Amino acid sequence: MQILVDLARCQGYAQCVFHAPEMFELHGEEALLYHPAVPDEQRERVLQAAAACPVQAILLGEGVSSGAR
Repeated sequence: MQILVDLARCQGYAQCVFHAPEMFELHGEEALLYHPAVPDEQRERVLQAAAACPVQAILLGEGVSSGAR
């Protein structure tokens, strides 16, 4: 599974950081950093993080390419 965050849509609510801190990190007050490749052991947490995003900025899929960290 791959993560792609629409950073133009992301508002920095940090719900993803709360649900999957190994995968998402808020740098400063608004800059979101994330790991695009999801290890199997983080899959459930990432699914919860995507569902919790109030602006639905987190896209999940196979082979999603990202320029993130």
